[in-house]
Amino acid sequence: MIVCKFGGTSVGDATAIRRTAGIVRSRLDRQPIVVVSALGGTTNVLIALAEQAAKGHLIGAMRAVQNLRERHLREAEALLGADTADGVDMADDLGGMFDDIASLAEALSVLGHMTPRSLDAVASFGEQISSLMCAAAFRKEGVPAEHVDGRKVMLTDDQFTRAEPQTDAIAEAAREQLLPIVKRGAVPIMGGYIGSTLKGGITTTLGRGGSDYSASLVGAALKADAIEIWTDVDGMLTADPRVVQGARTIEAVGFEEASELASFGAKVLHPYTIAPAVRIGIPVYVLNSHNPSGQGTVITHDAPRRPVTAIAGKSKVTLVKVRSPRMLLNEGFMRELFAVFEKHRISVDVVATSEVSVSVTIDDASRMEELMGELRQLGDVAIESDRGIVAVVGAGMSESSDSMSRALKCIGAIRLHMLSLSATGINLTMVLDADEVNPLMQRLHGEFFGGKAP
Repeated sequence: MIVCKFGGTSVGDATAIRRTAGIVRSRLDRQPIVVVSALGGTTNVLIALAEQAAKGHLIGAMRAVQNLRERHLREAEALLGADTADGVDMADDLGGMFDDIASLAEALSVLGHMTPRSLDAVASFGEQISSLMCAAAFRKEGVPAEHVDGRKVMLTDDQFTRAEPQTDAIAEAAREQLLPIVKRGAVPIMGGYIGSTLKGGITTTLGRGGSDYSASLVGAALKADAIEIWTDVDGMLTADPRVVQGARTIEAVGFEEASELASFGAKVLHPYTIAPAVRIGIPVYVLNSHNPSGQGTVITHDAPRRPVTAIAGKSKVTLVKVRSPRMLLNEGFMRELFAVFEKHRISVDVVATSEVSVSVTIDDASRMEELMGELRQLGDVAIESDRGIVAVVGAGMSESSDSMSRALKCIGAIRLHMLSLSATGINLTMVLDADEVNPLMQRLHGEFFGGKAP
């Protein structure tokens, strides 16, 4: 049994959906379970129209609903035909769903504000619709597909917009909802990203990377042989090809390396995506739906240990510095400090400490005002925006000082704000000005792999 997840570009239009059906058809002997994202760009439009409606701009929100309706009806007609029974049924189903979206937009306009719960209700329609369309299209393409509402499988808590999956409940639901379909030789098709609360069945979403996360959770729950993440690139690369010309596909990468690369800017995967698979050792394949015959990348425990596997980087990072004499010989200070970040659900990337100060980097600065208010109770706080991170990642980096020495030589005259070697020695992380990220990535990639700026 395998789990195949197809992203928004892999189900972006009728042509892409037919191509995806062909990929699934070629894997029928491996008992696939399919998880799909919304049609490319749909979720962003849904979130934007919900925000627009809540601000009282109902006409603009309704125009967005209509544009989405027309787009989906057009693709459904291209897939199923306008006059066929399947085409008529699909048009009716889509019409009802878009009527529901319009009703939610009207309600938000009347209320004049939007809660995380109501945002999830709107945002979830992308995957609800795409999974229904894909199931019907797959059947027409010779795949014995059966639609499953992803909310019946992905059971979560009630932290709307980034709900926490309840793994035991998901395992039970997956066995009840998916296994019977697989056992009778059919293919379950479900939407990723969406879920529902364990108590009450209220619609939730998993947040960024949610569709990949859904696939990984289902794979772990059913102990699948493999998880395939189908996207629009040929796997994980030695660097972002938009930054570095000559970036190459990595055939095999370790779980820990993949997690580090995803955390520090590799956009193919979100770090949470592979966590459930890591725990029980399920290999994750990253493949290109536009090039199904390509080798892609396998993420596995058996990957080679290289001094340097890839270079990752990201901008729009905020550096938070807290200085407090209370830190000195105070064994509880760090617990208090990170409890503040936990309270606001802000993830910390890089950490550096001295006797009386702590510096951390964060990606999400949207709740900075509230965060600052509480951090100031612990000490003096300084915020530095427009920072970036470059990470040199390799499972064998700590086994030789040569790779670290070569990386440090590439820094040259660039001003570093933080420098850190991870506890496991798997990555060397540099915090620098945001506008220096791309030049440093290019120099590092040239040093270890060759290649230059595009």
